[in-house]
Amino acid sequence: MKPVKVGLLGLGTVGGGTVNVLTRNAAEIARRAGRDIVVTRASARDLSRKRICDTRDIVISSDPYEIINDPEITIILELIGGDVLAKELVLQAIAQGKHVVTANKALIALHGNEIFSEASKKGVMVAFEAAVAGGIPIIKAIREGLSGNQIEWLAGIINGTGNYILTEMRDKGRDFSGVLKEAQALGYAEVDPAFDVEGIDAAHKLTILAAIAFGMPLQFGKVFTEGIASMTRSDVEYAEQLGYRIKHLGIARRTNTGIELRVHPTLIPERRLLANVDGVMNAVLVKGDAVGPTLYYGAGAGAEPTASAVVADVIDVVRVLTSDPGNRVPHLAFQANALADIPVLPVEQIETAYYLRLSAEDKPGVLADVTKILATHQVSIEAIIQKEPLVGETSVPVILLTQKTLEKEMNAAIVEIEKLLTVTGKVTRIRVETLG
Repeated sequence: MKPVKVGLLGLGTVGGGTVNVLTRNAAEIARRAGRDIVVTRASARDLSRKRICDTRDIVISSDPYEIINDPEITIILELIGGDVLAKELVLQAIAQGKHVVTANKALIALHGNEIFSEASKKGVMVAFEAAVAGGIPIIKAIREGLSGNQIEWLAGIINGTGNYILTEMRDKGRDFSGVLKEAQALGYAEVDPAFDVEGIDAAHKLTILAAIAFGMPLQFGKVFTEGIASMTRSDVEYAEQLGYRIKHLGIARRTNTGIELRVHPTLIPERRLLANVDGVMNAVLVKGDAVGPTLYYGAGAGAEPTASAVVADVIDVVRVLTSDPGNRVPHLAFQANALADIPVLPVEQIETAYYLRLSAEDKPGVLADVTKILATHQVSIEAIIQKEPLVGETSVPVILLTQKTLEKEMNAAIVEIEKLLTVTGKVTRIRVETLG
């Protein structure tokens, strides 16, 4: 059979890595796909830039529409990032009847519903394994490997930058700002790190995971998102003393009243495997009703780890080029006409345990006032750590670990605690998940 010709939009880190993997493993890939797969054309903003791959057999253009409009191209790889131009290019490719493979989490999270609808009308595939957790095949695992299960919940470390920062803070006792600067110098964080440290990147990925886990439309706007910039070295140390570690998690959970979708710093027991995922690595824990908990671990970014997922998608597309579109694996795991309009719960309605840190005057009755407020709001205390005051200081740090309670009750309790004349400053609150 004739080789399948691929057009590549973007020749940066992931694009170059994809060319390298397709070239180096060409024979093995052909054995799996049943046909040769070759990149014949590519687009790049800077044609003079040095590449990490061999481009001698690739026609490179600065105009991505030339690749999309080439009638010989069967599959378009969208690897430029962003969600404005990328959306326009992907929809144009679909309109031309071309299949699309993308690593663009923002594109899928924000515009996936429209893109998948258009793809279904044209009978083409849009594959996006590389959009979540880099080289970890988490999309395929949930969509296909666990398709016999009702997914109960999932929790993941799905942003390597945030995980690197929290790991360095814990292992070396460093402050957030210093580690962030180092992460930027090492290329783990962008000059503007907001997408990573504020949780937006993780929220994009959680949106996708939740859609395929629960059979619901993509709803990025309903994800509760909280970053890690407020994490202190003291909080990391106190969590350790309590037997926990702080991780920046994306959590999606099915409840009797709706779906929880949230990204935030989280205390998890140090004995959990997820608590021991360090550095820039990613991991996703998925709980199915039949299989129980399953863990997926690996590199969440990088040229070839991400290329591994991109190439796997290309192989999947090639395998089904001649199949009936109605018999393909659905984009969001469930048949398009069977997606459920499950309500997403506001964060005030979630129920979890909490870590609280406050600064209180070192005198009798203060802790009793705090615990009375918590009791009024049905918040039970699991553990308390009260530190000795530093020389010359009149306030002491008090750390409380609570049992599960509604977020709205905790919010109300924190407001009252902060009004106490014996409590100074804001109460630090970190949610706690046992992941049992």
